[in-house]
Amino acid sequence: MVAEVLPAPRAALVAPSPDVLPGAGGPGARALAALLAGGRDERVLHVHERPARPGRPAPWPAWADPEVVAALGRRGVRAPWEHQVRAAQLVRDGRSVCLATGTASGKSLGYWLPALTAAREPGPAAWGGRGATTLYLAPAKALAADQLAALDELAVPGVVAAVCDGDTPPDERAWVRRHADVVLSNPDLLSRSLLPDHGRWAPFLRRLRHVVVDEAHVYRGLLGSHVAAVLRRLLRVADHHGAAPVVVLASATTADPGRTAQRLTGLPVEVVDEDASARGALSLLLWQPPLRPTPPGEGRDAVVDADVDPAPGRGTDAAPGPEPGDGPAGVSGAAGPRRPAPVEVAELMADLVVAGVSTLAFTRSRRSAEEVALDAAERVGARRPASAGAVAAYRGGYLPEERRELERALRSGRLRGLAATSALELGIDVAGLDAVLLAGWPGTRASLWQRVGRAGRRGEDAVAVLVAREDPMDTYLVHHPEAVVGSPVEEAVLDPENPHVLAPHLAAAAAERPLRPEELGRFGDPDHVRALLDVLVRRDLLRRRAAGWFWVGDGRPADALDLRGAGGAPVAVVESTTGRVVGTVDAGAAHASVHEGAVHVHRGRTYVVEHLDVEAATALVRREDVDVATSAREVTDVRVLAERAHRSWGPVDLRTGLVEVTSQVVSFRRRRTRDGRPVGGEEPLDLPPRTLRTAAVWWTVPEEVLARHGVVAPDVPGAAHAAEHAAIGLLPLVATSDRWDVGGVSTALHPDTGAPTVFVHDAAPGGAGFAARGFAAARAWLGATLEAVVACPCTRGCPACVQSPKCGNGNEPLSKPGAVALLRAVLEHADEDAPPPPR
Repeated sequence: MVAEVLPAPRAALVAPSPDVLPGAGGPGARALAALLAGGRDERVLHVHERPARPGRPAPWPAWADPEVVAALGRRGVRAPWEHQVRAAQLVRDGRSVCLATGTASGKSLGYWLPALTAAREPGPAAWGGRGATTLYLAPAKALAADQLAALDELAVPGVVAAVCDGDTPPDERAWVRRHADVVLSNPDLLSRSLLPDHGRWAPFLRRLRHVVVDEAHVYRGLLGSHVAAVLRRLLRVADHHGAAPVVVLASATTADPGRTAQRLTGLPVEVVDEDASARGALSLLLWQPPLRPTPPGEGRDAVVDADVDPAPGRGTDAAPGPEPGDGPAGVSGAAGPRRPAPVEVAELMADLVVAGVSTLAFTRSRRSAEEVALDAAERVGARRPASAGAVAAYRGGYLPEERRELERALRSGRLRGLAATSALELGIDVAGLDAVLLAGWPGTRASLWQRVGRAGRRGEDAVAVLVAREDPMDTYLVHHPEAVVGSPVEEAVLDPENPHVLAPHLAAAAAERPLRPEELGRFGDPDHVRALLDVLVRRDLLRRRAAGWFWVGDGRPADALDLRGAGGAPVAVVESTTGRVVGTVDAGAAHASVHEGAVHVHRGRTYVVEHLDVEAATALVRREDVDVATSAREVTDVRVLAERAHRSWGPVDLRTGLVEVTSQVVSFRRRRTRDGRPVGGEEPLDLPPRTLRTAAVWWTVPEEVLARHGVVAPDVPGAAHAAEHAAIGLLPLVATSDRWDVGGVSTALHPDTGAPTVFVHDAAPGGAGFAARGFAAARAWLGATLEAVVACPCTRGCPACVQSPKCGNGNEPLSKPGAVALLRAVLEHADEDAPPPPR
């Protein structure tokens, strides 16, 4: 990517009159005018300019069905781009393909052209003369619904498309099995329903020619490893029914998409990554909100920066330190607290909507999405009352009918401003957006460009703004644009042979039909797979017979598979007076968000939680207009249960074993939404602790050793916390993990070790093998960690070394020099690494 970074953007940006009217210039010009009005150009620290480019069209392939071409023409597609034709031709030739081009480059045409053509071609007599079928898999229900809407608008004669997901009633599923040529679903339903019931899907599976894996870059870490096993199970079952489908993966730009695609599918994959689509110019503004101009209590500017949604099944990455949201997070050089990013984004979105600029704002939490939408709608309504309804929120936890309503409004253009969580990061067609706002760094460069790519979908100029949160990481990034636009995107890391993931999928595969010896290579190294099957036999889950391995356990093993680590069924939010289900909350987030007394915001309406029934997974709420928000305080602890291995490096102890990570929401506070001031004191909660038994690796360093290396007692928490972050970031070097697959806790004095201790633990119950591999390769792992921290040119710590995008304590306290000294102390007497643990 060619980038121009302008260190003095005010020479390049001219703030026009604040009275900007819709239609005055193109959407990009109107967006810049609205953003910079009123002297706000002082908040722009850097500008990244991505130039416009013309597209390279290509002729339609000779085999393309005329009805399909005509339908695409009615949708405005006069000619395909070169990359679309190349991908479609490879699919037509029976080659699996990874189409990894930019956002809004038209990837879907690359697979729908051959798929719809094949669906219209008459099949053999065994198929009843019907054409080939396609199974489309999306990581989110909204994306599958969006694709169905697009297929319905195409209205290709003779082709029946239908969604089949967790919201589909049983009678509709039966209709889909009998009639659909294209089934749009997700890996979860595929694993738990379609594959265990593949006999009922036999007519569809016999005709299966294409499997589409959309937004394939999402499948990283443990989720990616699970999906890799599900795809292997699917290809095996398809083979049983006489089909040999090609797999088409559509992915945003990632590092080495071909390797990721091969790991996901187990197949040789052709890569199409040269983007030939036309695109308008894009201006990416790195934006720092101003210092708060008014004392607390004199305006909305004092609202506390929004929280971050907990990731279900993920690690805590916690360390002793101030509670998030208590105030400034240690921004270097700040004379005082800056305006919170969500407040800034709400104001910007309101100005953009009034100027006629279609805008999408990404927030870091569900609560923040609701608050930004509400704030922006109020601002728009005060200036243009007729437009107040053009702003809304979009997040997880909405009811299916609410999601569909919002998606229709997006496609029709009735919504001009939308505050959303990462649910809209994926390739949903939002009918053309002119501006994208990000309330804080999304965590990875790949995610940043995916979100920024939502702007300019009509090929016109567009604007994106990264608004820094009051956070050291965000502050570093907007002051160092090379860390944002000058570095390559990350690779999607996954390990399809992770034994903790693969073993239960082998059990599920054996239940679908007995595993034959010649099939083992489909799941990885045959010796590795055979060893896992032997373990399942010893546990009396499988029986070994001459024909292969048979499932003999109770029930269906696929029912116990949790691909996403959601941690249980969602909690239903129910209105106590009517019994109406308002929405849902992820089980892992329920204790912190719908505890008794919590304020729950749903589509701009506020509810107060009367009771949380943990066992029934239900939160009873009453409708009440309140001007307060609630935030919970959670404490996390790690207890060592069993040690499995031990290494001594002089005075340093390195261990691995079983730990219990305990998290408990213990209290909450109320703050006025309009000024951030506390309302009353901290109120205790009586919620049960939640525990995660998992594997961990940890090391202890005596205080006197740290003191000898210059880390005195007051500096130990920051040193250990920074070392923990850096070690988690470098674990993929030896463990094939993703940063979100592990958590960490560091402490200046742990009761089980009696010394300063750093824990890095797997985020999956029982462990996922990452901690064990970190222990075995500790010298290489921690040595690389030290090298990375030392080599980083920053002075105080940055995202490239010791800051974490998922830290629960706002990356405080952190000490980069302390981390260097601690890691040197750990490695001073390090011996050679042991052989890697068995796979």
